[in-house]
Amino acid sequence: MHICFQNSSIILCLTFASYHLYIQTYIHRITTMKQDSFVVRRRNPELVAPARATPRDTKPLSDLDNDWFLRYIQPCLEFFRAVDDDDGHHHHRRRPADAIKAALAEALVYYYPMAGRLRELPNGKLSVECTGEGVVFVEAEADVRIEDMGEPPMPLFRGSDEFLCDVGDAKVIVGRPLFFMQITQLKCGGFVLGTYHCHCIADGSGIFQLLKAIFDIARGEAKPTVLPVWDRELFVATSLSPHIIEEHQTLFDELESATCDDIMVTMPTENMVSEYFTISEKQMSYLWRNVPLNLTKTITSFELLTAVLWRCRTVALGYKPWQNVLLKIIINARGRWRKLPLGYYGNGLMYPIVETTVKELCTNPLEHTIELVRKAKHKIRTEENMQLMVDVMPLWYEKPYIKVQRIFETCDIKWIGQDTLDIGCAKRIGGGIPTVNLPDTTSYQFRFKNEKNEKSIVISMLLPRPAMDIFKEEMAAWLNEYSIRPKM
Repeated sequence: MHICFQNSSIILCLTFASYHLYIQTYIHRITTMKQDSFVVRRRNPELVAPARATPRDTKPLSDLDNDWFLRYIQPCLEFFRAVDDDDGHHHHRRRPADAIKAALAEALVYYYPMAGRLRELPNGKLSVECTGEGVVFVEAEADVRIEDMGEPPMPLFRGSDEFLCDVGDAKVIVGRPLFFMQITQLKCGGFVLGTYHCHCIADGSGIFQLLKAIFDIARGEAKPTVLPVWDRELFVATSLSPHIIEEHQTLFDELESATCDDIMVTMPTENMVSEYFTISEKQMSYLWRNVPLNLTKTITSFELLTAVLWRCRTVALGYKPWQNVLLKIIINARGRWRKLPLGYYGNGLMYPIVETTVKELCTNPLEHTIELVRKAKHKIRTEENMQLMVDVMPLWYEKPYIKVQRIFETCDIKWIGQDTLDIGCAKRIGGGIPTVNLPDTTSYQFRFKNEKNEKSIVISMLLPRPAMDIFKEEMAAWLNEYSIRPKM
């Protein structure tokens, strides 16, 4: 067991043998592929343009959209099981690929900038030329069933990248389609939806708003239930005071001069591994036992789980006691910023950060870590704080390749809207963000509910291979009924 600055009494009642048996049971919850191999047969890709004529104009992006770290195309996979009729037979409707393709063309009438192309301006910022050229659509078939993909089905089994069309270099975003879609029909009647979208154009909430519009129309609606809003001028930086500019210049100087010793930065991509973990309601109840009663009604499951993930990841990566570690929480401004209208599908993400030392993080009680998580979230509790975060974004344009060391990024996407994807003939039962083209270091938390209505939380984690084994042990130590830590 690899415990660094963590209470050795976390597993008071477990013997060495039973502890390792529990770890194996916990690890088995990771999604596995029941079928050894399968074949995906793709048709040729085609461009799908808006169903009707759309405006031809140029639209600037916001300062949040222009973030250098968003200049890539992001993949996503969603898995759908066929829905039976009342008589027990599958719906005899149009094939999902046909319905979705037609609905895509109709949805692009409303989301017409998505059918355009990015151009880079002389100042380095991006704009969208609304050319109406279209997006990429691929139809495919696979000799595999949805039941063979594990429960919940997550995009980490061997061959899951076959459910995505080929996009080449994910960092190239100028002058190419902004959205790619592949619909793979399965032999059980279900299907897999694989998409790529340019992150500069839309964040996760925005792209699921587009997908919901497509599914609404495919299901028979005349138009999207939520109409899109562009309004990128809402996230444009205002002038900054000289002392804030000076503070950030000092930060840039420190980051550029620092010697990189973070294994997450120096480790080659081929030596990294990404896995999904399923946390049941029972396991979450074991975690809650480590929280003082006076805090249980004021903190969220996201805050609790993030605190534990941060500690376990820090231990797994072997950082030194005196080194600083950072937590970056990706938070959606929707619902927090009153000026943000319903239907806005651009990037509305804020990035509050909190910092501490490894020793402070791992030797203090868990409630101390939880308070650090809450401290980060509270940094954007006011609209003034959110505007300040927008204002500093242009300062990073000049320093796009600075890497921040020993930082843990996490994002709660449990409320992003995946469960609202309804085509009538099939039901979404799982999905996630696969690690293809570019490794995603962000740890995502999302929810899952099986056919028995049992709820769970699924988390993703990218780590070097040796660190992943340690991380599993650390997590297993927290997620069992004997993990109660003595009160400090």
